[in-house]
Amino acid sequence: MIEISTSATTTTLVVSGDLDLAERDQFPEVAARVVGLRRQLVIVDMCRVTFMDSTGAAFLISLADAGRKRGGATVLRGADPRDLFVIEVCGATELFRIDTDHRCEDVPPVAELDTPAPA
Repeated sequence: MIEISTSATTTTLVVSGDLDLAERDQFPEVAARVVGLRRQLVIVDMCRVTFMDSTGAAFLISLADAGRKRGGATVLRGADPRDLFVIEVCGATELFRIDTDHRCEDVPPVAELDTPAPA
């Protein structure tokens, strides 16, 4: 599922579940809405993505390419390393800004994961 919200300068897509071939039917409509909004910054929140294949990556690449042609930018927020790997394999990493500071609400910070539990 892809939810779209906007502010005066930003369009945010919150992606939940799989971003893959099985979901491709919704991609053209979502892309048309995002492009039609003409915001300079598109943020793709990927915290809840469970799986992404090259079809999902192609969708994100098309969004980033459309934004770049208008002088805008596309940010991937909360992307898992495996999702970034798919983008890298597609040769499209340079199309995105990667938000490495974002921490998903339901995922504890790395420091908490490395700290042993009290005895």
